[in-house]
Amino acid sequence: MKAQERDDLLATLKARFEQNMQRHRGIAWADVLQRLQSNANALKALRAMEATGGEPDVIGFDKASGTFTFCDCSLESPAGRRSLCYDAAALYARKENKPQGSAVEAAAEMGIELLTEAQYRELQALGEFDLKTSSWIRTPNDVRSLGGALFCDRRYGRVFVYHNGAQSYYAARGFRGRLSV
Repeated sequence: MKAQERDDLLATLKARFEQNMQRHRGIAWADVLQRLQSNANALKALRAMEATGGEPDVIGFDKASGTFTFCDCSLESPAGRRSLCYDAAALYARKENKPQGSAVEAAAEMGIELLTEAQYRELQALGEFDLKTSSWIRTPNDVRSLGGALFCDRRYGRVFVYHNGAQSYYAARGFRGRLSV
């Protein structure tokens, strides 16, 4: 990443951090910045999150490991990560009208992880997300082995978890990711 690109990304992240202090009470930007400046892979992943519309922000700090958690905080599922089936197996199994890719592989390529159901609910405790869209979440193996995959959204003031065939994809369904730095 070029120096100007890095500086622009860090300025964007800092501005978002300062505008949304309720997401990370007790965390100082200087500490986050110090951690980011020494981690080129994290900056690359955050740039990919930003470029696809995720609006990543700090949502936590783990004292035991000393890591900060970034998560996609865009109001709707990131626009640059929609119309994807769940994983590579689902993409391969789809014979017609294949999507451009899959959520699990796109996340891995970006260097982030899909949210679990618990992590999705934690995010929803910080604001109201996915009021018009939905997001794939990490699906337990027992569900996935039967051909299904899970996704979440927020409707009627509640967070819902649904199931669908892993091969399905919709223009209003994407995925949210997390990154520990």
